Amino acid sequence: MSTAAFLNDFHHVATIGATTNNGVDRQAATADDARTRDWFANVVSHAGWDLHVDGIGNMFGLLEWTPGAPFIMIGSHLDSQPLGGRFDGAYGVIAAVHAARTIDAEVAESGAIPRFNLAVVNWFNEEGGRFAPSVMGSSVFAGLFDREQMLDVTDLQGISVREALAGIGYLGTDTGPAVAGYAEIHIEQGRILERESITIGLVDSSWYTQKLDIEVLGEQSHTGATAMADRHDALVAASKIILMVHDVTDDFAEEALVSSVGQLTLEPNSPIVVARRVHLVADLRSADPEIVKAARETLLRNIDALARTHDILVNVTDFDIRPIRRFPEAGIDLAARVADSIGLSSRRIQTMAGHDSVAMNTMVPSIMLFIPSVDGISHCEREFSTEADMVSGLEMLTAVARELVVGALTPMTGTATVITAGEPAVEALAAAGGSAIGGAS
Repeated sequence: MSTAAFLNDFHHVATIGATTNNGVDRQAATADDARTRDWFANVVSHAGWDLHVDGIGNMFGLLEWTPGAPFIMIGSHLDSQPLGGRFDGAYGVIAAVHAARTIDAEVAESGAIPRFNLAVVNWFNEEGGRFAPSVMGSSVFAGLFDREQMLDVTDLQGISVREALAGIGYLGTDTGPAVAGYAEIHIEQGRILERESITIGLVDSSWYTQKLDIEVLGEQSHTGATAMADRHDALVAASKIILMVHDVTDDFAEEALVSSVGQLTLEPNSPIVVARRVHLVADLRSADPEIVKAARETLLRNIDALARTHDILVNVTDFDIRPIRRFPEAGIDLAARVADSIGLSSRRIQTMAGHDSVAMNTMVPSIMLFIPSVDGISHCEREFSTEADMVSGLEMLTAVARELVVGALTPMTGTATVITAGEPAVEALAAAGGSAIGGAS
């Protein structure tokens, strides 16, 4: 394993879509996202692996040692938030590339063929910054989202996913490989590992997530000529709703609930016109679903009262509700043993953020790993992880993938549960005589 080559690749990819403050801006299916995809395609080609691109833009580098055998998949995503960080997602893809190179060389040298093949993946639109919902590509692959519906999703300029992917040349036709397991390494995006001086986080579950699509409808009027008493200002009402979303966290124990409004658009967005329409998205997350549900009820009640007071209409719609996902104990135990064997400290940890591994975990046994984030900062240009932690994470992912390809999470007796892309997890596992991990995303 060449740590220098890994770090060189990481720093090279960070130049694609680079911002002036050491971040990146590579939103899904933009020109800069296409440049990172070209980089990934070239890496796969030069390594002698097969490249497949499916119908939602997911990219797979396939190391097929045994024709017909299913794949262990490792990877993450290369797209970013607007003015995002260099590490989120890209670190996991680049680490997966180098882990696969190491294992491929070991297989060639030893002549021992693993039970499973290996695939490196770059998932489409994990971030959801340009196209909502997030975790799109892996959720389509896992059968949680309908591909045609996702292809019809549009950005704020009215460009569809289908048009955007076709425009950059990455609307593929492959179906994606049959998969038997998944592993992903990612930055924590929180401060627990750094605070406790722990190198590896072993993710055991995800938080419950609920979004609210809120449309505030007032009346357009002149900012100068209309009397204050005659105005129905959608933006004033929306601003109060934003504060409601923030303040509802005070109803619960500290850090038991997190909330935000991250996107807001208004019409007609003229300096001389009172806003007639504001659209915003509220995000509620907690480890306890009942807390999220209670916060939602409080918001609905307060928003209804606000609408009556301001004599405007507010439409609130639930969407993108994601239940708690629990990762398999066997995978957590395996990862803990691997960390101990290579001398890395580790602890169990929850993920408050969504990840492709959470979607994949509904499909096949999955392992999610974290490395520390400096100051717990993410989704901004100041996002940072040290090179030492990045290299330790690469070593960890390589060792975990090495175990997975020989069948460490799949019993040697009986038939392995292998699921093809887009097959609903519950139905597929039931057909194989197993049980699904979690419900629909």
